[in-house]
Amino acid sequence: MRAVNVPLGDRTYPILIGNNLLSQLGRKCAALKLGNRCAIISDENVARHFLKPATASLEAAGFQVVSVVLPAGEKSKSMKFVEKCHDALAAHRLERKSFIVALGGGVMGDLAGFVAATYLRGIAFVQVPTSLLAQVDSSVGGKTGVNLRAGKNLVGAFYQPKLVLCDLDSLRTLPEREFRAGLAEVIKYGIIYDAPLFAKLERNFDKILKRDAKILTDVVARCCEIKADVVGQDETESGLRAILNFGHTIGHAIENISGYGKYLHGEAISIGQIAAAKISAELTGLSPKEVQRIDVLFQRAGLPTKINLNSTQRQKLFAAMRLDKKVSQGEIKFVLAERIGSVKWGQQVPQEAIERSLA
Repeated sequence: MRAVNVPLGDRTYPILIGNNLLSQLGRKCAALKLGNRCAIISDENVARHFLKPATASLEAAGFQVVSVVLPAGEKSKSMKFVEKCHDALAAHRLERKSFIVALGGGVMGDLAGFVAATYLRGIAFVQVPTSLLAQVDSSVGGKTGVNLRAGKNLVGAFYQPKLVLCDLDSLRTLPEREFRAGLAEVIKYGIIYDAPLFAKLERNFDKILKRDAKILTDVVARCCEIKADVVGQDETESGLRAILNFGHTIGHAIENISGYGKYLHGEAISIGQIAAAKISAELTGLSPKEVQRIDVLFQRAGLPTKINLNSTQRQKLFAAMRLDKKVSQGEIKFVLAERIGSVKWGQQVPQEAIERSLA
């Protein structure tokens, strides 16, 4: 088992990465001295595989467990389902010393974290991410939230978990499309922070696609280390943490205009990262050779790298980008790369450059 700490003073918490960790969930939660009642929030697909073992582990450690199972998919990440969760917690009389277990991918982690942040003005929660994307990115760092019709993640809170438990065995049941979508966030870490990681991905990508246990452990742990380092320096995204949004401004807008379903998050930000790389070549000096390396790696992952939009769709895309959380004083702010492993945040980009990147 590998352990990575997210350094936030008295709110520091561990990320545990390894195999057969779900069976240890109850024992790890007991060590945190949480209340004796908890709720597992999961979705139908994940619950089919992992709800019973998670419940059994918690009950064996002495916890009283209730479960809330929601429909799978991005559309569950809404205020409608937040209210459903709140009602379920109240019906089962969970108290301030109770806690929530977020069991699932990024959608469930974001939703359950926001429910924890807002129920009784905040109760403890534990992240148990079961997708690659959630293990390397969304479960770490305390960003919680839901979507509005106007845009993605427009309602939320910074609210840190007490523990993140990444059981790599859960990746065995992950559909191929979901696994590949998670690789978009993995590649992102190489682009924004760690050129050696990017090169390691290039060398070992075939093994990663085969879900080789050793290389996956190394890669997931390194991604968590990077995010922990960034979050430890800038918890609430006032500066450095913005680099984690590379490719997300366009990617989130693609998800929005597509109705939160046509593209998985990783697929949308794959297109967004390729566009950001092209803009970077134009504005911040990213070399054509490195743009090609980035493009090739996303293609090896089997992820989309472009999108065809008509004029109406393009107008909707720009309207969605202007509602993005990263907009400041009406200006869309981008993260752009100077080279693989180094980026600049808060960059203003002319609309014409964005249009060229999507052409």
